[in-house]
Amino acid sequence: MVSKNIKLKNFNFKINNGRIKKDLKILLKEDNEIINSLRPSYKYRYDKKLIDKYKKNSFLSIIGMGGSILGTKAIYDFLRNKIKKKIIFHDNLESNLRVEKKNTNLIISKSGNTLETITNANILLKKNKKNIFITESHNSYLRSLAYKIKADVIDHNNFIGGRYSVLSEVGMLPAELMGLNEKKFKQLNNLVKNKNFLNSLISGVSNILFFIKNKKFNSIILNYDSSADNLFKWYQQLVAESLGKKGKGLLPLISSMPKDNHSLMQLYLDGPKNNFFTFFYTTEKKTFKINNNEILKSHNYLKNKTIEKIKFSQKIATENVFLRKKIPFRSFEVLNKTEKSLGELFCFFILETILLGKALKINPYDQPSVELIKKETKKVLI
Repeated sequence: MVSKNIKLKNFNFKINNGRIKKDLKILLKEDNEIINSLRPSYKYRYDKKLIDKYKKNSFLSIIGMGGSILGTKAIYDFLRNKIKKKIIFHDNLESNLRVEKKNTNLIISKSGNTLETITNANILLKKNKKNIFITESHNSYLRSLAYKIKADVIDHNNFIGGRYSVLSEVGMLPAELMGLNEKKFKQLNNLVKNKNFLNSLISGVSNILFFIKNKKFNSIILNYDSSADNLFKWYQQLVAESLGKKGKGLLPLISSMPKDNHSLMQLYLDGPKNNFFTFFYTTEKKTFKINNNEILKSHNYLKNKTIEKIKFSQKIATENVFLRKKIPFRSFEVLNKTEKSLGELFCFFILETILLGKALKINPYDQPSVELIKKETKKVLI
C-alpha cells in the first residue's frame, strides 16, 4: 500500500540499495524547485485574480508541446468526471486546425520559441480574444507575441523543465481553470511521512537498476484504464527524456489492456526477456453489467459480472501467469480517482525518475540532444 488511495505490489526481487535511501534523503532536503513544486508551500507566478478573471469561461483551448501540455492532458483525462468545462488540446502540427470563437486560449512554452507552438498560435490566436501565455521571463517569440496582442503573461519557473512542471504553474493553472482543487494535488509532505511510500519508492528504484544491469531496458506499462493513457504518455516523456543519455536509459512503452492480450501478449510471455512491467488499474464504481438473459449456458460464469469485474479478473490472471513465468512486474491499483491520488502518482514517478538518474550518474534534468533536431529543422526551413 503506497497510501490510502493507491495499492502497490512491488517487484518480487528483494533488492534494497542503501545508496538510494541516502540519495532520497539528500534530494528531499535540496533547494530544488522541482521538489518544491510538489509541496503545498510552492509559490505560483499567478494569483487568484487571474483565476477569477477566466474561471467562468466554459471553453478552454490549450496550446503546447511535450511537457508543457502532457501533464495537463493527464489531469483532464484522469479526472474528466469532475470537470464540467470543454477542453481542447493542440499538441501537434495538424493540417486542419479549427479556429474557435468563444474560448480562452492558454499557450505554454518554457523557452517561448517552440516551433510547433508558434505555428499553432499563429493560426489559432486572435488579438481581441482571451489569451494567457506561460513562458520564461526573457525575450522570446511567444513573449513578444503575448505583449503585442495584450495577453496575460505568467512567468514559467526557470528552474523547472517542462516534463517536471505538472505541479507548477504549467499544470495547476489549467487545473484551476478546469474547476479542480490545486491544493489537493500537493501530496509530498504527507507522502514523506509514510514509510510504505518511501520503502516502495526505494525498492522500486533498486529493482529497476537491477533490471538495467541485467540488460532489461524496456519498461512496459500494462494499462487497464483508458483514462490513464495520457498519464503514461506524460510518464513516457519523463523517463525517456530524463534518462536517455550517454548510451543509457529506459524505453517506456504503453500497452492498452486487456486489448493487447490479443496482439502483444504472446511476445511479452515468450519473446525476448529484456522487459519489466508495470500493471496499472483503477477501481471504477460506475460500470456496465452483463445481461444475464443473453448469456448462453456455456458461459454461465459471466452471469452477474460487471465489465470491471471481468477486466480485473483478466489483470489478476495475467499477473498469475507472469509469476509462473518469472517475468518481473509491479502492480498499481488506484482505489479513488481524485486530485489527491493523481498527485501521489505524479510525486512517485518524478522522484523515481530523478533517483534513477542520480544512480546512473546522468543529469536527469537536461535534454541536450533534442536541440539538434530544432537546429536542423531551422536550417531546412531557411
